[in-house]
Amino acid sequence: MADRKGTILAGGEGKRLLPLTYVTNKSLLPVFDKPMITYPLDTLKRSGVDNVCIVTGEDHLEDFIRFLEIYVRPTLTFTYRVQSKPHGTAHALLQSEGFFGEDKVVVVLADNVFGDATVPDSAFTDKYAYIFVKENSNPSLFGVVEIDSEGNAISIEEKPESPKSNLVLTGMYVYPNDVFRRIRQLKESLRGELELTDIIKEYMQEGLLKVVRVDGFWSDVGSFDSLLKASEYYSKLGKDVTGGKH
Repeated sequence: MADRKGTILAGGEGKRLLPLTYVTNKSLLPVFDKPMITYPLDTLKRSGVDNVCIVTGEDHLEDFIRFLEIYVRPTLTFTYRVQSKPHGTAHALLQSEGFFGEDKVVVVLADNVFGDATVPDSAFTDKYAYIFVKENSNPSLFGVVEIDSEGNAISIEEKPESPKSNLVLTGMYVYPNDVFRRIRQLKESLRGELELTDIIKEYMQEGLLKVVRVDGFWSDVGSFDSLLKASEYYSKLGKDVTGGKH
């Protein structure tokens, strides 16, 4: 049985959450009563992953190690990789190449909070890439996925003015191990970054992409509004479950 490994991409500058991100990495900010990064860790644990690589910038590496080794270490094994500069999500993923060896590559962005989403068992052993999509009332703010009548992705557009659907890319992906070769051959986007969206399009064009719908809660916690939304969701969830205590 193949090992179940996952990586959390926790780099970036968090500009939309300034001034909070002057003092810490965005992924260590609280979502209700826990640091943000614990939520993607929970997503990986639900999927059977117990070996996790954290990719982040050098400035906050020690903060992650201090928190994760004390608070989370008993349930997960951690490896750490440094992204020398913010150069896109695909560049961040490339830093974890040696960690995965020949195994399938499971990726969660550190600022993505999922209520109950999991990675299908088949995704750890088959030849396909997977994207996880969610209906959204304002899809033009995200990468938009158009699907056909059989649920296959037929187009992906980044923040289009006229979205072709209301399905958006969330920050969770699964890739075959050749994703690292593909990243090394990737050209920079107009933003001057290496984008995971461009890799996803390659798999789609080759018929190697599967789409999984996320039915439960999801939030891309990159702004003050979405940070509040996620915190309110977990605050209410805790009260509903425990009668007033989380």
